[in-house]
Amino acid sequence: MCSRLIHSSLAFVSRLILLSFLLLPWPVLAEEGAVLPLSKIVLYSSGVGYFQHDGMVNNRAQLDLHLHANQINDMLKSLVVQDFGGGRISTVTYGSRDPVTKTLGSFGINLNGNPTLGQILTQVRGEPVEVTAPNPIVGTLLGVEKKSESIGEGLQYRVIEQEYVTLLTEEGFRSLSLANVQRIKLINPALNTELHQALAVLATNHDVQKKTVSITFDGAGSRQARVAYLTETPVWKTTYRLVLEEDKAPYLQGWAIVENQTSQDWRNVKLSLVSGRPISFTMDLYQPLYNPRPVVQPELYANLKPQTYGDAMDELKPMASPPAARSEMKKERLLGKVVQGFSGGRANAPADSAVAAEMDMRSLEESMAPMAMAEDKGELFEYRIDQPVTLAKHQSALLPIIGQTLQGQKVSLYNQSVNAKHPLNGYRLKNTSSLHLMQGPITLFDSGTYAGDARIENFPPGQDRLISYALDLKTEVEPKLEGGTQELATVSLKKGTMLITRRLVEDRTYLVKNRDAKAKTVLIEQPYRADWKLAEPKEPAERTRDLYRFSVAVDPGKSATLRVKETLPIQESILLMEGGIDQIAYYQQAKEVSQKVKEALQRVVQLRGKLDDTRTQRTRLDQRTAEITAEHARIRENMQRLPQNSDLYTRYVKKLDQQETELENLRKEIERLKNAEEEQRRELQNYVMNLDMA
Repeated sequence: MCSRLIHSSLAFVSRLILLSFLLLPWPVLAEEGAVLPLSKIVLYSSGVGYFQHDGMVNNRAQLDLHLHANQINDMLKSLVVQDFGGGRISTVTYGSRDPVTKTLGSFGINLNGNPTLGQILTQVRGEPVEVTAPNPIVGTLLGVEKKSESIGEGLQYRVIEQEYVTLLTEEGFRSLSLANVQRIKLINPALNTELHQALAVLATNHDVQKKTVSITFDGAGSRQARVAYLTETPVWKTTYRLVLEEDKAPYLQGWAIVENQTSQDWRNVKLSLVSGRPISFTMDLYQPLYNPRPVVQPELYANLKPQTYGDAMDELKPMASPPAARSEMKKERLLGKVVQGFSGGRANAPADSAVAAEMDMRSLEESMAPMAMAEDKGELFEYRIDQPVTLAKHQSALLPIIGQTLQGQKVSLYNQSVNAKHPLNGYRLKNTSSLHLMQGPITLFDSGTYAGDARIENFPPGQDRLISYALDLKTEVEPKLEGGTQELATVSLKKGTMLITRRLVEDRTYLVKNRDAKAKTVLIEQPYRADWKLAEPKEPAERTRDLYRFSVAVDPGKSATLRVKETLPIQESILLMEGGIDQIAYYQQAKEVSQKVKEALQRVVQLRGKLDDTRTQRTRLDQRTAEITAEHARIRENMQRLPQNSDLYTRYVKKLDQQETELENLRKEIERLKNAEEEQRRELQNYVMNLDMA
């Protein structure tokens, strides 16, 4: 009995859902089934793709695009819709990203939590319904209640709960068991619509990764339309094959790797590949945003007591009212602004007759490439595949973009930090094509044999690139460093300062041995240091941002030597007024110093010597003065303990008299020496401050 009740309840719910679909008053919508095939794809190396759909639409038509949920943000940011036949774009709708529980909770009938039939009916209390059990009964739904009933006998006896629906009919109250109800019809069409929409939300939520974007075209007749948008795509890549033959120009073959990770097949689409790095970002436009607002409590005011007022002593003059005409004019101006604000523009104006149906934003020039059309786009470069491309979803393909002979030369590349003994087999390749070659790996074949792999950076037309692909075991390089020595470069005098420039010298020697039967050109790389100056050779073969490259030609079975000398300037300054005389005299004797500087330094040494002699004399006299002063203090201390009529006291008096005379002479001489010292110092200062020579 219980099992039959459960099956009966489930069957009733199914009939109720079907009935809600059948009874829903469907609105007259756009003509379904409009198809705009995918016609053009542009893939960018920055990781986005441009997808363009072109086709015909009739009258009022609706196009449905089925996208992944992670593509919706890019679509909202970049969607472009065009109707070229004078029609308008009515609406673009898509499913909300609100949680399904929140969306279901917004409908009149909340289907959250998988409610039972009784729970659904409880939500529509007070609504008119038609219940068939088995005869149709029309009434207002009062509620659903549960009653306990006993079933079975003996050991099969049990008590179950049965749900009853209560209706208010014209005859009065009616209570019906839901187990006996065959059909329930909601008479309110708005409630039927809400139920249908809630069920549709549940249905679309089964595949949360798929979203439908519906675009409505509003117009008359058959006309051309276009839909285009950007979305994230795998970065397209390039690979190359370089074939080297003796006495032949190198042949380069290039392929583009394209991946269709979308949910639709590409059938005969125009495919373009664009290199470069345009700024591209994602923004979450799909997620609904709710701005929190502060909660303000209503203020409560105490009621005021009614007031009485006495009459005025003077008769009150009536207040002047604004002129009616001015008021009306102001009102008209205000209304005019409002009306103009609502009618001054249209959201979807018809397309101008001069707008062509084809929205090509690129004018192309044919290039020399036999397999792809190419065009320089300033900072970007475009490969346009000249044949329509067909590629199934979740499949990848190799597409040829270049196949032609270029120019180049075999070289050996030596870098001590890569391999200290052997250089690498390399090739200097010049891009004589009109194509901008994207970065990617290169597989080399030399004389029909695999030679190695290499890699190039972006390769514009007219430029050349060095590539290395194997270790050159037939060539050996022996580097030798001789460094750490210093050389005196220049000595100059300027405003009392001697400026000394030295050079720190590093001398490197590379011995290159060629054990091959062919002559070789070896490019030796050495780090470039901005502070160091290249002394030998005067210029490198070429210089990159970080490296010097020197070219060495080596005959078969021979050796060659390359010497690279670099210098680092080191500057030192000495004040001529304060520096040591021995240090100044040293540079006076240096052979790197000019004769003019030597003569000036000699004069400085003379003046400094004369000044130093005067200072020495004054210092000696100062010391003698200090000795006499100390002796005076000792004698006076002794005299205080002696009687004045003693012989020793008398002798001390004579000695003090002699020393006092000596002190007077010393002070006069010291004063003279101070004046002479100051005069000599000024003479030296004036001389050195006027020096300016090298």
